[in-house]
This record gives sequence, C-alpha cells and structure tokens, in this order.
Amino acid sequence: MLNVALVGCGRIAKRHSELLGDGQIQGMRLAAVCDLVEEKARAVGERFDVPFYTDMDRMMERESIDMVVVLTPTGLHAEHVINLARHGRDIMVEKPMALTLDDADAMIQACDENGCRLFVVKQNRFNVPVMKLREAVEQGRFGRFVLGTVRVRWCRHQHYYDQDAWRGTWAMDGGVLTNQASHHVDMLQWMIGDVESVFAKATTALADIEAEDTIIVTLKFRNGALGIIEATTAARPINLEGSISVLGEHGTVVIGGFAVNEMQTWAFEEKQAGDDEVLEKYSVNPPNVYGFGHQAYYEHVVDCIEHEKRHLVDGLEARKSLELINAIYESVETGREVYLHFQPRKCPLGRPARPE
Repeated sequence: MLNVALVGCGRIAKRHSELLGDGQIQGMRLAAVCDLVEEKARAVGERFDVPFYTDMDRMMERESIDMVVVLTPTGLHAEHVINLARHGRDIMVEKPMALTLDDADAMIQACDENGCRLFVVKQNRFNVPVMKLREAVEQGRFGRFVLGTVRVRWCRHQHYYDQDAWRGTWAMDGGVLTNQASHHVDMLQWMIGDVESVFAKATTALADIEAEDTIIVTLKFRNGALGIIEATTAARPINLEGSISVLGEHGTVVIGGFAVNEMQTWAFEEKQAGDDEVLEKYSVNPPNVYGFGHQAYYEHVVDCIEHEKRHLVDGLEARKSLELINAIYESVETGREVYLHFQPRKCPLGRPARPE
C-alpha cells in the first residue's frame, strides 16, 4: 500500500482526496494533507481522518510518505516540486506542470538528481473514448492526417475567478488556454504529432482577469496536417462542450460531450470487427467536468510504480504541451506565426503583470 500525501487543499483537491481517502484506488491510501491555510488542511484531514499540516517539509519528515501530489496554484508548482524532490519521494503534479519552460526544466532536473519519478496529471488521456481514438492512431487507421481540432466551450462566471486572487493572473495561472484547455492541447498533440508552427488571437471578453478567457489558434504539424484550437470560458449560461476531432485520408473520429466523453463519429473506409458498436460502447456520462480520468490515471501510476514501467506522462512528455502553450501566447503577443522550438521572449505566462 502506497502512502500518498496531498500538498494544496483547494478546488481540485476534492477530487484527489475523495479517490484516495475513500479507498477508490487499489494500492494507494491518503496518508496526510498540507495547505498553508490551516482551515483548508484541517477540513480535508479531519474528513478523511489523516494528519494535516501547514508545512510540507515537516509533513514529509514526520510521516511515512511514498508519493506526494502537488495541487497548489500552477505558478507555485515548480517551487514546490523542486523543494519536495529533496525528500526523495515520487511526485505527482497537476496540470499544467509549470508556466515557464525554465521552471519545467528545473523540475525535471531536480527529480532526476534526487531519484524521484515525476508524474504529470493528464487524466483526459484515460477517458474511454480518447483511449479508443488513440488505439486507432497507433494502428495507423487514419493514414495521412489532414486536420485535427479541439474545442473547449465552457462557462466560468466571475465568481469562479474571484475565489482566489491568483486565478486568471499571468504570474500564477494564465487564462483558458493554460487552465481549462491544457488537457485538450495535450490530446491534440498526442494524436496528430509534433507541431511546426502556430498563429493565435486572444481576447478577454467577459471575465475581469489579466489573462485571456477566449482564444483561437491555427497550427501546422510537422507531418503536414493542420489544426485548430478554440477555447473559451465565456460560453453562457452553461458548459457546452469539450471536444476533439481527427480527420485523416482514411477516416474520421469526433469525440464530444462536455468533457471529451461522448463518441460522436467513428467512420473508417476499412471496417474492423466491433466498429459498429463503438458509438454505443465508448460514450460515458461523467459526474463532473473532471470526468472519470483521474481514477484511471491513479491506477496507471500504481501499475508503473509496482511493475517499474515507464509512465505515460512524465516531465519530458508534459513539457511538450507546455512549450506549445508558450508558443501560442508568444504568437498572441507578437501578432506573428511562431515556429517551435523557440525561446520565449514576449510570452507573459509565469511573469508578473506589466504596469498599465
């Protein structure tokens, strides 16, 4: 049984603490929690009858911990992962792993030097229809890719951003692309391949925040395919969709729903056994916007640790989508097409707000 500690007891900690504290992950248990705000740590600790702390180092020194999960604001991920790596335990960090490429590199280096495995949460890769799509990609059923698109049309009212002062800031969070759509950016690149260049436009339409609440991106992939990212938290009055579409010379797949959970199109020129059942079998109705993927992700992590397997999303894999996000913001700021790989110069992500 692996003892797991949580650092950060905010909004996303509810999902993690319930999975670990209610015994939903075979081979893992919640062992301790930590948050700078004692009331938050106490609430989670007392609910699941585990020790709670306001100092992560003290927690790591006093408790028997096998893995620590970092759930703090994104702008603090690098500082906390690097500090925790000194304790030599495996580390899981929520998406995105960091805001700047320098921070991501420092996190990877710290974990390598201290013998820690670094797991980055990309739970949407484990959605049932997404895994089926990936299977088709690996089988080569699409042939040459033509177009890949993702759309995030969600609703976040001002009170969502007002819950915490760091939300929607460049220094600590970023906008819809970094927060809500980072999973979809990762999925698009995972399916279609490495990106050659991006061109983007963004606006802050309805939210009173520093970063964007609406963005559109065109992409050119190295294999010649084109792509589109459309993301907004200005959908009103409800969440509308989180989707991905993959079009190739031999077939098309569309996954929709509000959390990439509903197989809507599964069409290939050459049929295989079971194709006629895909639409029915690979659609699920998730309980919330996080979907079912967190449980499958944790089970994947347990399997990797117990059997010394390579994990699906390590620091280097997660860095790919972070570089893409940085390139997109670079394009927004410069008004130009940005080619990867690149050195960010104008990208505001992870930097203090500029004075008016």
